[in-house]
Amino acid sequence: MNAIFSWYRNALRHPRYRWWIILGTFAYLISPIDISPDLVPLVGQIDDVALITLLFAELSQMLIANFTNRRDVPGSTDTAADSGTTVDVEAVSMED
Repeated sequence: MNAIFSWYRNALRHPRYRWWIILGTFAYLISPIDISPDLVPLVGQIDDVALITLLFAELSQMLIANFTNRRDVPGSTDTAADSGTTVDVEAVSMED
């Protein structure tokens, strides 16, 4: 099972095959041909739920990594701390 997970994850993270894997996943989910048939009440949905969970988990990790990398790139934000300007602040103590 770990080998299937690793293959799916690596194929999904490869930009050339990403859309094919996503489309193939959705085709498998709507297809009447499954590893475990959907006619069996609970067992039939286990493979579908596992595949959906795996797809959304990997896509969310990829999106989080993309946003993190975008934030770490110099020059991608326009905050005062990143541009090198100094901001003067007058602070007042709140103690009694």
